[in-house]
Amino acid sequence: MTLLLVLPVLIPLVTLLLALLVKRHSALVSLISFAGSSLLLMTGLYLVWLAAGGTVLSGQMGGWQAPYGISLVIDRLSAVMVAITGVIGLATLLYINRQPMPADFLRDTHLYVQGLLAGICGAFITADIFNLYVWFEVLLIGSFALIALGGGERRLSGAMTYLVLNMLATLLFLLAAGLVYGASGTLNMGELAWLFRAGEASEGATLGVVLMLLSFSIKAALFPLFGWLPASYHVAWTPVSALFAGLLTKVGVYALIRLVTLLWPEHGMVHSVLLWVACATMIVGVLGAAAQTEVRRILSFHIVSQVGYMVLGLALATPLALAGAVFYLIHHIVVKANLFFVGGIAARMAGSERLAAMGGLYARSPLLALLFAIPALSLAGIPPLSGFWAKFVLIKASLDAGVWIAAFFALLTGVFTLLSMSKIWNEGFLKAHPQPALLGQTGRGPTSAWVTVAALGLITLVIGLGAGPVMDYAMAASTQLIEAPGYLQLIDREVN
Repeated sequence: MTLLLVLPVLIPLVTLLLALLVKRHSALVSLISFAGSSLLLMTGLYLVWLAAGGTVLSGQMGGWQAPYGISLVIDRLSAVMVAITGVIGLATLLYINRQPMPADFLRDTHLYVQGLLAGICGAFITADIFNLYVWFEVLLIGSFALIALGGGERRLSGAMTYLVLNMLATLLFLLAAGLVYGASGTLNMGELAWLFRAGEASEGATLGVVLMLLSFSIKAALFPLFGWLPASYHVAWTPVSALFAGLLTKVGVYALIRLVTLLWPEHGMVHSVLLWVACATMIVGVLGAAAQTEVRRILSFHIVSQVGYMVLGLALATPLALAGAVFYLIHHIVVKANLFFVGGIAARMAGSERLAAMGGLYARSPLLALLFAIPALSLAGIPPLSGFWAKFVLIKASLDAGVWIAAFFALLTGVFTLLSMSKIWNEGFLKAHPQPALLGQTGRGPTSAWVTVAALGLITLVIGLGAGPVMDYAMAASTQLIEAPGYLQLIDREVN
């Protein structure tokens, strides 16, 4: 069991180490990277299978008893997040395969992706605040290297914006962790859960946790702290943008969900604040998208608005709402990464990602139009795709809780999302290309990229058409979030 607990982190770290040992051989680096990401995906799927059967893995590394040492927990939520990380990691590597880029560029991308995957998986399975900080640092290093890869003034400017704001969040997180430790004497999430749930947490510890939530809000790109995301994501290489869009903000959302449900399982002031933040994030994000004229800028603002839905589920704090947040996480990671991937192919074929310079893509490639329509309609919440069910559950949870304003904002955001996707469809696919001679001049891109977007589109269809089992899994995950068995059991032996 101990080995199984560490595998989500051990696999990408060992993959990175092996790839570094053969760094001079780009083809071998690529092969090792593919093998490692495939193994990570299989491990994640096995963990989901175990979690679906009711297994919660928790333990201490190095033989130390909690609250000392490194605590790890894998429950339903962390298991599915590891699995989806494997999906998007492997999809990214498949997308970049045979791209017309220098061999050393592709080699470095493989290396940095593995480092990033290690940080992301570490954040999903840790049960200790300090180690969560460590994994945030690891993924920050990997993400900065990826966003700056290739250089250029525009890319470096966006990378610096990304780095400065995320470093600020990281420093705030470290300060908050110090306050929590100084006030409570522990950073173990299980022990903190015991203290807060019993009403024994001091004001200093509470202040530290609130600052920690502020740090996570920056990383999740919540209103009003979201400006760094649309200023940076669109400047990276397209596969990197897709990887970031799918996973990075979700680490912040995951940390918010995990900490709030652990410490405050019942609705309180924190949830009330998060409710209004979620509503503002949905509306401001989607209005920002409506004002953009580049595909990736539009999609970047939609990351912000869609994060609002996930935090809405956390803010409502009912079992159904939390299940909706889990469902939305599963759906959105796949859909958003896929939209960036499709956008990359569309920009390549049209010769630009500016809507004014695009057009004619439907006539040129009906298949690409279909591959765009699936995630776009899912993002907007059109039935029977995955986004419809995710939005439906959250809106129903809002109405059940009597929070009509949240349901209204969720519906309104869905309408504006559909309008934004329609703008890309009309400008990029339906209208004639302003310079027809340029359309398709640079080719269709490697077959592996098309396979990637088709596979992710198929996953979106499967989630939508098989929403029942996914929702059952999400409901059980919401129960675990509230009861926190893996985390509380870490300390239960010592407390009772």
